[in-house]
Amino acid sequence: MTTTSATPATITAADPRRWAVLAICCLAAALLGIDNSVLNYALPSLSAQLHPSSTQLLWIVDVYGFVLGGLLIFAGSLGDRIGRKRILLMGVAGFGVASAVTAYATSPEMLIAARALLGVAGATIMPSTLSLVRNAFPDPRERTTAVGVSSGVGAASFALGPVVGGLLLDHFWWGSVFLINVPLMALVLVTGAVILPESRNQNPGRLDWTSVPLSIAGMLGIIYAIKTAARDGVDEPAVWISALVGAAALTAFLRRQGRLAEPLLDLKLFRSPAFSGALSSNVVTMFTSSTLSLSCSLYFQVVHGWSPLMAGLALLPGPLAAGVGAPLSTVLVQRLGRARTVAFGLLLMSVSTAGFAWVTPHTTYWHLLPIVVVNGLGVIFTFAVTSDTMLASVPRKRVGAAAAISETGMELGGALGIAILGSVLTTLYRDDLRLPGRLSAADRSAARESVAGGVQTGGRLAGATGQHVVAAAQQAFTDSMHTTMLAAAAVMLLGAVAALRTLRGVPTVLDPHPEDMLPADPTAGADPTGSTGSTGSTGSADPASPAAGRAATGRTAEL
Repeated sequence: MTTTSATPATITAADPRRWAVLAICCLAAALLGIDNSVLNYALPSLSAQLHPSSTQLLWIVDVYGFVLGGLLIFAGSLGDRIGRKRILLMGVAGFGVASAVTAYATSPEMLIAARALLGVAGATIMPSTLSLVRNAFPDPRERTTAVGVSSGVGAASFALGPVVGGLLLDHFWWGSVFLINVPLMALVLVTGAVILPESRNQNPGRLDWTSVPLSIAGMLGIIYAIKTAARDGVDEPAVWISALVGAAALTAFLRRQGRLAEPLLDLKLFRSPAFSGALSSNVVTMFTSSTLSLSCSLYFQVVHGWSPLMAGLALLPGPLAAGVGAPLSTVLVQRLGRARTVAFGLLLMSVSTAGFAWVTPHTTYWHLLPIVVVNGLGVIFTFAVTSDTMLASVPRKRVGAAAAISETGMELGGALGIAILGSVLTTLYRDDLRLPGRLSAADRSAARESVAGGVQTGGRLAGATGQHVVAAAQQAFTDSMHTTMLAAAAVMLLGAVAALRTLRGVPTVLDPHPEDMLPADPTAGADPTGSTGSTGSTGSADPASPAAGRAATGRTAEL
């Protein structure tokens, strides 16, 4: 019989430092979200200074997501092994250094390399923040609230990117949008070193180094294929080659994990309805939200003619509503249960997304504001509960890996959403575009490329012809958005139904996982540091007993 030890706890259920842990992790997660969305607004000025080729520009945009998505599984498992605090602080320090290098890059090649380093650091930070928040709150109800707040801050930070970027670019050079990360990451590093508790699996077993390159190659291949298909179409040879390489590597990786005693990715996690159901809801949410965010940004900038800063401010009420609504998710869970709360969140997203099917090029912002707010609430009601469900349904020794799977699912869901629904949006735009017959072939091709191309082409043409082209592009985009948003709403509605089925029976309060239960008798299978015996130990608490669960959460939290 094996015994799994845990690092001695330093935070109890009544320790006020747990809120400081939440604040530190939220700040780190917010910086990642802002950095992930701010680059697009710096592209014009950095392109004018560094003069990257079209291929280099694509790599500047995409390399961060490629590297981050490829390393998440490995980074989450590594945090379980060497310490989640340690790997978070390493990632924070690396992110600060890479941000400074990015800000002062003097060539496209240097910028691409720096963005890749940001992806490496980001992959260590994302799962670590969720893991540390989960372990800092032993009380199940407080944990749900804390994870909800963390998810709300993460959602809001993506919308803060355009606002922060717009303000900085109005007064400073393009590198300022990255340089701002340095002092804030330094603050996280210093406070985290003092306040954050360490937590890790004390008996992780041998790391299987063969699994590491297989997981990285598999995820990189799949993500590269999805993003390239979204940009260049599925006919590109690179799409099929990377998809085949990624699929082969992932297949080999998964087969190997099933044979290992201590796998990098524990496939048994997916047997839990709570874990798999919450993960699928996360993927559906990101699948549709990514396209909604892209469509709304284009609508405000190209159809209404707003600046990137104004478009960012227009979308900000949604994430702000998510931040305010995060604590409400705990109340909804208590009243409705987890399955109904997640389904309710997806239903709110479905209804609000469908609302965009009635916008016109002349719809005022005040008509759209309630839709944006309702969508933000739906997102947080879903994410807050699913994230908490995934983290609470696995043993503490696997919480880093579980957080990494959650983040990986969100990355894949977002990439798939842009690839599939984004392609639908573009195809419908081209089909609906009605251009005057007297346009040249070059102008017609530019206008059909995208709605931005259509508006720019019309702006170059004089008189009524130019106005006709602009109006036609704006109308075609709005019409294509109608169908795309209805399709996204239908997907979310199906996701709500699926959540009711897959999460049915998941308890409202998720007490500690059976593997984490402390023995009822201190002399039975426990060491002086509070190590947890296996669930089959004689005298251990009955994992099915709610009373035992509440007793365990009242003690010092095993981290």
